Amino acid sequence: MVLARWGRLAIPALAAVACAPGRPSNPAPRENAPVASAPALPEVPHRTGPLDIRVVYPQPDAVMQFRDSTFIFGSVGTGDARLVINGQTVPVWPNGAWLAYLALPPDTVARFQLDARTTTDSASLTYVVRRTIPDVPPAGVTAWIDTLSLAPRGQVWLAPDEYLPLSVRATEGADVRLRLIDGTVIPLVPQPQLAEVSEGVRVFGAGRPDTWRRDRYSGELRGRPIGPDPGTVLGRGDSVSVSAAPGSWPTVEAIVGTDTARARWPLQVALLDTVPVVVEFDDDTAHVGTTDSTTIGRASPGATYAWFFPTGTRAQVTGRRNGDVRLRLSRSAEAWVPAADARALPSGVPAPHGTVGSITITSTPGYERVRVPVSQRVPFRIVEGERALSIRLFGAVGDVNFIRYGATDSLVRRLSWEQTAADEVAITLELARPVWGYRTRWEGDDLLFDVRRPPMIDAGRPLSGRLIAVDPGHPPAGATGPTGLREAEANLAVAVIVKRLLEADGARVLMTRTSDIPLDLWPRVAMAERADADVLVSIHNNALPDGVNPFAHNGTSVYYNHPRSIPLARDIQAELLKVLELRDLGIGRGDLALVRGTWMPSVLTEGLFIMVPDQEAALRTSRGQELYARAVVAGLRRFLGEQARTQ
Repeated sequence: MVLARWGRLAIPALAAVACAPGRPSNPAPRENAPVASAPALPEVPHRTGPLDIRVVYPQPDAVMQFRDSTFIFGSVGTGDARLVINGQTVPVWPNGAWLAYLALPPDTVARFQLDARTTTDSASLTYVVRRTIPDVPPAGVTAWIDTLSLAPRGQVWLAPDEYLPLSVRATEGADVRLRLIDGTVIPLVPQPQLAEVSEGVRVFGAGRPDTWRRDRYSGELRGRPIGPDPGTVLGRGDSVSVSAAPGSWPTVEAIVGTDTARARWPLQVALLDTVPVVVEFDDDTAHVGTTDSTTIGRASPGATYAWFFPTGTRAQVTGRRNGDVRLRLSRSAEAWVPAADARALPSGVPAPHGTVGSITITSTPGYERVRVPVSQRVPFRIVEGERALSIRLFGAVGDVNFIRYGATDSLVRRLSWEQTAADEVAITLELARPVWGYRTRWEGDDLLFDVRRPPMIDAGRPLSGRLIAVDPGHPPAGATGPTGLREAEANLAVAVIVKRLLEADGARVLMTRTSDIPLDLWPRVAMAERADADVLVSIHNNALPDGVNPFAHNGTSVYYNHPRSIPLARDIQAELLKVLELRDLGIGRGDLALVRGTWMPSVLTEGLFIMVPDQEAALRTSRGQELYARAVVAGLRRFLGEQARTQ
């Protein structure tokens, strides 16, 4: 399992199945219909033993996030037990594992009463965890303010002529306003909107009927200092000034008749100096040497990754919100990057504005290097097509007097450039073969763009001689199954078999880990790139976010990031479905570290759901592990064979 902001793509569908060998032994209500294991998966073994109620998820210190229903799972020690949770019969699998999906009343405390019984014994457990309840106002209160909804909060730096949007939840029909310490009052007006749907439900579930919420209020504040001074835009940026006097904070009020609710708005706003602040990116300011020398850019704070700036790239700062600074890329483009990656240049350094000079292509056995001279290290973005790559340089003008191609067998068939805007230059590379990989870095003020040559593949034995990087996902982190099987353990077991099968077919294999030792994400990718691996596949097993019905939303999926990896994802997904015979959750684009590398096609597989009892049981067996591994290898063989036919 890989945790991701954007969730996962799922296709909801499930019919209840009758009890059969390897199925739960107890009947269950319709909403707890047992998951239908594929016939291909090994039967769940029967376990006898003492009655022992264990809850694996949620953990006691968890804070669950769901609207009205959620799942809970664990084991009871024996397959002969009958389990009831909150008065509802829960299916128990032959090995003692159980999984329930339960409705709970709106309360900040989620209480589960578990009662298990066999013919000779009984046991009970009261299990309590905390939960958050979205969009539920306090009962019996006339005027109220949802302080968690205040936005923005923390520290903001902006230009004097810039407007700052404000929003808050409060009593429907109230008079809501922001009061500054100098007595200025800024009204916040009602802004009806549809009720929010949790990300997990939106991705995995069928959604909910449209419901209008009329307790949202919004307004705008024109650039002016607010609250305690947060300091300079690239200073430490503490989110709270604990030494500030209570009266130095702005206050939000909600007035209903004679009743008024007030709350401090934890917001500090400072104005930018008129002198431009220019920064240079460096993701390794601690000099640990284990980073990817890339600063991530987003369209807004917390949004998905959109830009990848090599160390040394420069840009002008135009604002900041807490730990992210806003950059001016060009007159029409901006990006947000981590403040920790932005090193301030001396005051007075002008905003970057580069001139793109004549371009040279040099051929090597493994790649073609496109050297793009730029008078300054301006930001840029790469867009990938099937047989084309485009570099858009921001804050730049073109003076490309000539383009010099490499050898006659050049992978780059044609290179062209265009001044797409007054301060944006686009360089387009049309390739003779499909994109396999690329990478960028600065050398002085020259942008080096290495375009990788696709490997020469034997159509008869497509795996022969190929170097495949196999990554057993986790640790650290990872999901855990109802009987305690850790995902990292299952992933490694499958990956070891993948390695054996690949080598038997003539491939060379690079394992990112061979033991149960934690390994960060980027070193795994770097290992594969340093070795010039042809393909990277990361082995995982899935789980669900709170509030999603696991009986209706589990199955097989494969994730990619770059377009060139789509055929690989489709081929492995097709083989996984053929072998495992689970529900098709499709392939999906994921903002995941293991598939973001640009030097090779790469995918991340989520073969089974380790939280589902019979799928966890399959992962404990050599047969289940072999089924998963054989599907991955068959998908790799299929992908490389298809690529060989395009050479």
